[in-house]
Amino acid sequence: MTISPTSSDRLMVITMTLSQYPILCGRIRRKMLEMLFERGIRDPQAFEGEVHEAAQSSREREGFGKDSEEPPDIWNLRFERVRDQLTDLLFSQHIPIEEFENITAEVLGEHGVGHDKLLLSINPELAPLDLVFEQAMLIESLPEEERLHYSARLMESKVVLIRRIVSDQLRFINIAKQWFTISELSEIQQHKIGTGRIGGKAAGMLLALSILKQIGNPALKNCLKTPESYFIGSDELYNFMSHNNLVHWNDQKYKSEDEMRADYPHILQDYKRGKFSPGFLKRLERVLLSVGNKPIIIRSSSLLEDNFGTSFAGKYDSIFLPNQGTLSENLHALCYAVAHIFACVLNPNALLYRRSRGLQDYDERMALLIQVVQGETYHNYLLPHAAGVAFSRNAFRWAPQIKHDQGFVRLVWGLGTRAVDRVANDYPRLVALSHPLLLPSSDAKAIVRYSQHYVDLIDLKENKFKTLPVSEVLDSSYLPLRYIAQVEKDNFFETIRSRVIEGDTGRFVLTFNGLLNRTNFASNMKEILSLLENTYNMPVDMEFAVNIETPYAANPLVNIYILQCRPQAMLFSTDEEALPTHLPDEDIIFQTHFVVPKGLVKRVDFAIYVVPEGYFSLETQEDRYALGRMVGRLNAALKDKSFICLGPGRWGSSNSDLGVPIDYGDIYYSKSLIEMTGPGIGPQPEPSLGTHFFQDLLESQIYPLAICLDDPKTIFNNHFFNNLPNRIEEWIDVEGNMRDKIRLIQVSDYRTNHHIKLNMKDDLSQAVAYIEADT
Repeated sequence: MTISPTSSDRLMVITMTLSQYPILCGRIRRKMLEMLFERGIRDPQAFEGEVHEAAQSSREREGFGKDSEEPPDIWNLRFERVRDQLTDLLFSQHIPIEEFENITAEVLGEHGVGHDKLLLSINPELAPLDLVFEQAMLIESLPEEERLHYSARLMESKVVLIRRIVSDQLRFINIAKQWFTISELSEIQQHKIGTGRIGGKAAGMLLALSILKQIGNPALKNCLKTPESYFIGSDELYNFMSHNNLVHWNDQKYKSEDEMRADYPHILQDYKRGKFSPGFLKRLERVLLSVGNKPIIIRSSSLLEDNFGTSFAGKYDSIFLPNQGTLSENLHALCYAVAHIFACVLNPNALLYRRSRGLQDYDERMALLIQVVQGETYHNYLLPHAAGVAFSRNAFRWAPQIKHDQGFVRLVWGLGTRAVDRVANDYPRLVALSHPLLLPSSDAKAIVRYSQHYVDLIDLKENKFKTLPVSEVLDSSYLPLRYIAQVEKDNFFETIRSRVIEGDTGRFVLTFNGLLNRTNFASNMKEILSLLENTYNMPVDMEFAVNIETPYAANPLVNIYILQCRPQAMLFSTDEEALPTHLPDEDIIFQTHFVVPKGLVKRVDFAIYVVPEGYFSLETQEDRYALGRMVGRLNAALKDKSFICLGPGRWGSSNSDLGVPIDYGDIYYSKSLIEMTGPGIGPQPEPSLGTHFFQDLLESQIYPLAICLDDPKTIFNNHFFNNLPNRIEEWIDVEGNMRDKIRLIQVSDYRTNHHIKLNMKDDLSQAVAYIEADT
């Protein structure tokens, strides 16, 4: 049907006006449709037929085929959008624009007169989302006295909206319903692509921001910033799978571990070859047009992620996109990243994690969070002034004066990836918020050695995510230099107060002392964590980025971008026993004093021991990963036994030269993981508080310990670990070249009818594993 210029103008006015009222537009259109029916312009039944025909035509244009080939929720969404478009078109063609203005004014001007029928006539559980939003917005717009009469209905609508677009986890909803406003939920809906929920990671970030904006003090609110974010709904995973014939992979969670690991590379390939529907691509393109050429990060946000007791820390991937190419190139990269993270829901480590927590049968769908990367341009790079992860409870103290309840921060320069991953030979700054300047060591050489030496950033010129040496990137032109670095001179750390001469740049040490003692960052972070813990009624952890405004001002404003918030994983309280005194040397299996947690493992019957000399004799990375998989097979075989794991270096590191390359799925039945260090064995153990790997250990109640063999207070029973029979071949098959690399020790071979008891005292910074008789 041809549209005259006059009706075309009216259509543009109608479309532009309705776009300004994303919640009330549904009610306005219903009144427009009623007028079309009343004036005989369209018969209701004929109108519905037109909508159906137009919707089917649109589906065919987009390549979806017949009704049965499109999921019902997508068809319903398509049908409603076509209905809206046809309503606008017919109204613009047949009814004067003044009538549209009258309808709009009428809806906007309603203030409760005759609202009882409207408010009580819909069931929020079944009604379309726009109608639930409209009802809630109308209640919120009522005068206070009248609004109180509908407070229960408002709460019902809010809970329904949270459950349908944010999260269906009841413990989350119980908190979120007290804090989210309808306007905040509307903002989420407007930034959502597709149907379904936005998932746990996005939900936790948004809830934390909502809480802090409402109860933080004015100064704190002034420093909090919100990253520009968009959300891909969780239903889009199944739409993608259906569109690309990938549904046959959906039974992975019921397969054996070996089958999962064998299939996963093929799953990744299949998903990355997948195509997206034209409508979905158009939405992604609009996101890219909105953010421009700013780098973005694509983050997983599955339905169970960052929930109470199930953080899924590090189980799913996040992908940085520098976003510096053409629109077509950027869109291709974005599609590739989305498909990759969709595939991550079938990652064996995630599936095993779910299985270990009794969540195997939950319909875990993958939503995604698209965020603009926070940071400033420096040379050709983009990176934040600082980033990291913060915890409201400090369960592992490196000094007795540190207070448990005031939290700690794991702080890095650049992107926060180095703060949450067990990276290679590098160290973040650990900050106990009760004593921000207290370092784990006071020795100048140790401070330099165990500081950050590499930085993660976006190279804008080369359009890449990169890891570079700090010495190659940082120079005296960096404006916030005084807040993140000091100059080491003759075992003394000099504060930077003026422009540093070029000769000193090689002696920069990233201590962050300027940020900690010359700004309000530490006090603000402590308050943020306290407010969130009190609201959640349990400890929390959060990821963040930092921007220092006007770094040469006397009191610079330190902006904090909250990127993630979730309940903090904690070790459960256990029975307490005093450490035994005067133990015979032969009864002690090991004793350590390095960053000890609090806890008691009453019985250990086996020890998986990776022999340091044997491990480092393996020349290839493939052999070392094969050994890591052997640990995993032992973990599965011993699932009904009580055992611990010991071995060299940083387990779970990204660098097999530094420790045993295992994943969470390889050790989750273990009672404790003990990392060994010493000359020729491995690097100084890092207090890996706050890493994803550390989160896994705590959630699984696996006690992390380290044995520094060159510490004179350390005791290590070489006879127990190296001279007892190796029982490994009684449990798994072992290749010949691995027999002397990994040992399975049965405690009763050391002393019949005995077991190991592991007693850990954080207040004494001492852990002792010793032999005890069976009872």
